[in-house]
Amino acid sequence: MAQHIARLSRKTSLLLLCDMQEKFRPTIKYFPQIIETSNKLLQACKILDVPYIVTEQYPKGLGRTVKELEIGDEKPFEKTLFSMCTPDVASYMKQKNKEFDTAIICGIEAHACVLQTAIDLLAQNKRVYIVADAVSSRSLTDRMYAFDHMRQAGAFLTTFESIVLQLTQDAGHPKFKQIQQYIKTSAADTGLLALKNIPNSSS
Repeated sequence: MAQHIARLSRKTSLLLLCDMQEKFRPTIKYFPQIIETSNKLLQACKILDVPYIVTEQYPKGLGRTVKELEIGDEKPFEKTLFSMCTPDVASYMKQKNKEFDTAIICGIEAHACVLQTAIDLLAQNKRVYIVADAVSSRSLTDRMYAFDHMRQAGAFLTTFESIVLQLTQDAGHPKFKQIQQYIKTSAADTGLLALKNIPNSSS
């Protein structure tokens, strides 16, 4: 199910920040790097006026969103559904951006909440971008096959810097100098090349 190729637009996009919570810190592969990259994308989206939504999976047990992810005054949606597409979030998406047709997804876990969110949005004919260097799981095997699953379902797999540059579109953009501070250094290593070379690894 190939998606229609179109230019990524600030006017029709939402950034979805999925379940980046404190209790996941010791177990998620490349957790600090995933949070760092997600936060850089979040700050760039704030500068570009791209709205964002934050969820927390069962925060009573898994804790709140980590402080390194600077979500500001945006109140996270609590959920038990693995997908971010709860009725409350779906309603809020429409409020945040009435023209919403494109989701940019960061977070954890790739094979659970991120995957199910992507599938739900694809089923609604939304265009879905998975920020591969801002998504992870406890197991690299789960992460790798989740990426394969999402690609086959029709999602675009891409990277933080590519998303930022697509949203900005033009080095002449009046806010490009502000954006540059987030892309002047490469995103942190999140083991993506290792996934290409080690087809069955959970280390």
